Amino acid sequence: MVKSNIAKSVVIFLHGFIIWSLCGAVIGVGMSTTSLNNALIIHAIAAPIIAISISAIYFKKFNYTTALQTAVIFVATAILLDIFIVSILIMKSFEMFESFLGTWLIFILIFIATYLTGKYIRKNN
Repeated sequence: MVKSNIAKSVVIFLHGFIIWSLCGAVIGVGMSTTSLNNALIIHAIAAPIIAISISAIYFKKFNYTTALQTAVIFVATAILLDIFIVSILIMKSFEMFESFLGTWLIFILIFIATYLTGKYIRKNN
């Protein structure tokens, strides 16, 4: 039972990690190819699309948690990875958290996209 719960937790956090990684790739490529403002706008458009796609895979294949639980876990994963990987290790600054468009809006969009995807898939399965 404990092994099963650990495996389920790994699956859930891995999906959150994938969302975070893909969003990071979008902002990374955007910042290297266009202005910061354009990169942030592209990131804000891409984040919910990424979250919907990965959440749909999670809910269709695994579905271990409710829509609300999953949305909280995915956003918490992104926040913690942004704090420890991006802010502390890469940027050595918490300045990114001062940007609503660059950080907080993304967290909100991931939460909403994951929650709504979960509600829709769980209702229709």
